[in-house]
Amino acid sequence: MIRKLALAAAALALIAPLASAQTLDEVLAKHYEAMGGYEKLKAVQSVRMTGKMIMGQGMEAPFTIEKSRPNKFRMEFTFQGMTGTQAFDGKGGWMIMPFSGKKDPEAMPADAVKEMEEQADFDGPLVDWKAKGHTVELLGKEDVEGTSAHKLKATLKNGNVITYYIDAETFLVLKEESKRTIKGTEVEGESSVGDYKQVEGLTMPFAIEMGAKGSPQKQKLVTEKVEINPKVEDARFVMPAVAAKPDSAGAKSAAKDVKTAAAKKTDKK
Repeated sequence: MIRKLALAAAALALIAPLASAQTLDEVLAKHYEAMGGYEKLKAVQSVRMTGKMIMGQGMEAPFTIEKSRPNKFRMEFTFQGMTGTQAFDGKGGWMIMPFSGKKDPEAMPADAVKEMEEQADFDGPLVDWKAKGHTVELLGKEDVEGTSAHKLKATLKNGNVITYYIDAETFLVLKEESKRTIKGTEVEGESSVGDYKQVEGLTMPFAIEMGAKGSPQKQKLVTEKVEINPKVEDARFVMPAVAAKPDSAGAKSAAKDVKTAAAKKTDKK
């Protein structure tokens, strides 16, 4: 009898961890709930966030981010009196970067478009990941600065990989790590996510610190205000038309015509 009880206890000891282990679907369901609930997340059609980017040496740049469902994104930031713009209209990306002497809008390079498309995904890769063609795996738990976290690996349709660390108690994202290919070189990044606040029933991060993995140099996005379902016109995401500039030959010809006309007028006198 004693031997049978010992075997039963041993069997229960083996089964208990399996019974308490959570599946990917269970972790994601609790993550959605922690963010406000799947239905409430899907009900949001647009969002506007304003705040500041904090860079090295105490430099700051005010920013505004606008997103519209399903995948439109625009970010403006002001630095040294100039305003830069990065946007995705649902199909392609464009930018205005006056800091490099370019004041006209121009199309983004292919690698930048891939990253912009990720940012434009209104709900993020973890929501409806199967329908988006991504792959998500639950890789167990890891310690993140003293906090137990579920580790999820998302391989996106475009080939980029994002690893999420989700707090095992709050089910909110604590940290992200990414691998992206830029100009043929694999680049690893990391982000710390925090300062979660309630906005109209949704739980949103108000602080994100990001940079190259392992590098002490980081940029921090500090959100100061979030607007849910503001009116955002689709035109905000469309690249403005560039005004046509006369070529040098045309300009010279026009100048010559003016000069000839003036000469003829003088001769008549």
